[in-house]
Amino acid sequence: MSINFRRIKFTYVKATLITLFVCLLFLEGYVTFEKTGENFFHVFVNGVQVGTVGEADAAEKLLIKARKNVASQSETLTFMDVEMSMVGEEVLWGEVDSERQVQAAMEEVLRGSVIETMQKAYTLKVNEYMVNLANMDQVKGLLQAAVDKYDSQNAFQVELCHDTEREFNVLTANVNRREGVQETSLEDICDAGVQAVLSQMGNVKQTEETAEMSFEDFELGLLSVNFAEEVEIVEAYLPESQLTPLETAIEDVIKEQEMPGEYEVVAGDTLSEIAIKVNIPMDKIIEMNSETLENENSTIRIGDKLIITVPEPELSVERTEKNYYEEIYDADIIYVDNDSWYTTQTKVLQQPSAGFRKVVANVFFVNDKEVSREILKEEIVMEAVPKIVERGTKIPPTYIKPISGGRQSSGFGKRNAPTKGASTYHKGIDWAVPKGTAVFASCGGTVARAGWGSGYGYVVYINHSDGRQTRYAHLSKVLVKVGQRVDQGQRIALSGNTGISSGPHLHFEMLIGGKQVNPLKYLQ
Repeated sequence: MSINFRRIKFTYVKATLITLFVCLLFLEGYVTFEKTGENFFHVFVNGVQVGTVGEADAAEKLLIKARKNVASQSETLTFMDVEMSMVGEEVLWGEVDSERQVQAAMEEVLRGSVIETMQKAYTLKVNEYMVNLANMDQVKGLLQAAVDKYDSQNAFQVELCHDTEREFNVLTANVNRREGVQETSLEDICDAGVQAVLSQMGNVKQTEETAEMSFEDFELGLLSVNFAEEVEIVEAYLPESQLTPLETAIEDVIKEQEMPGEYEVVAGDTLSEIAIKVNIPMDKIIEMNSETLENENSTIRIGDKLIITVPEPELSVERTEKNYYEEIYDADIIYVDNDSWYTTQTKVLQQPSAGFRKVVANVFFVNDKEVSREILKEEIVMEAVPKIVERGTKIPPTYIKPISGGRQSSGFGKRNAPTKGASTYHKGIDWAVPKGTAVFASCGGTVARAGWGSGYGYVVYINHSDGRQTRYAHLSKVLVKVGQRVDQGQRIALSGNTGISSGPHLHFEMLIGGKQVNPLKYLQ
């Protein structure tokens, strides 16, 4: 009986072992033994163990899912530092983690590994200026603020539409009147801009009929508004640090900036008149052009270009206003040309008298600056009398420095007498040069005097065709005669130290109307 018991016990143990072995082979979560190399993998993400898998490819797929899941949980564009590694081994059997457990562990590690998030934003570009805004409402708010600066009645609104001339998804902006605004497609919005232009063309044509209208018949106010520069808006993903708050963007875009500009001198211009035209103080214009302008009396010529700074915003706004105004006005100057006079000579033949008129006009602005106006109706209450000016047409002669080189030793005006008997009011310019240096005619003309001139020593006087006279003094030798015709740049004498002189030099004078003036103002 004991023998049978041992047999039964052995059989029971054997059956139990076989059952356990079979269960281990087929139980879910365990890897069966196969002679294929590594078949059990410990998975690490950024150095943190996230679980075990039976196949390397499964870990790669789970990481992709985890990354997508983490990114989809935010509207921002997420960048994360991810490095996955695996340690494999060959086992007879082993328990692996479920895919859900591994992916969840991966997601937890990835959330702590985010380097940077970028949110959807919009970049607005005007010329070289760019600003980044958080959303489309801010873009419209910025552009609307630029319009509202000039639209006190809130009659116009900004609409965005796709720029059909661009291959990429670029938006541009139109400004349309609010009246009758309806839900429209992007194409309709763009077409509305074209219709506005055609409508304005029709209004211009109707101005021919305005002569029959009374002033009360005109509807006054803001007619149209638009942006002077091309506006581009593109979608982008940016870090929050690169976004500009709306209030700051409005200030940067709308406030006036100092923009470099240039003004070309035209006939009749003076520095004071130019200052009024460009709305810049005269002393600032002189400061900006210090290389060519000395003071308010400096000579300017037609065609000269002056550097000016013009205050302009980053985004300029064009607008048209229909205005009624009453004004005192001046008639245009009437010029009578005289071919025998130089352009420096003028004579007023008739003094002007201002008139008074009532006007309705379309006035065209860029920002706050009026650029032109179109008079639709005008009623003259009192006719203006024009100013009539006779003016010369001949180009006047030019003047050059009468000596080569030399050091200016005395200027024009008050001074301490350099030597006994010399004047304390210097009527010319002195250049210190060695004795015998060639002296040239500053301008072509006729020699009026040549010889000894008492305190001046040896002198040469030359009369010029524009009525001016030049004088050259303290010469060592005179090379021309009275009545002789000389050309500009012709040698007329040699410098010296004759007369009342403190050393070898050339004394040079210029007289206009018989009175000495500072020659430096007239030399080229």
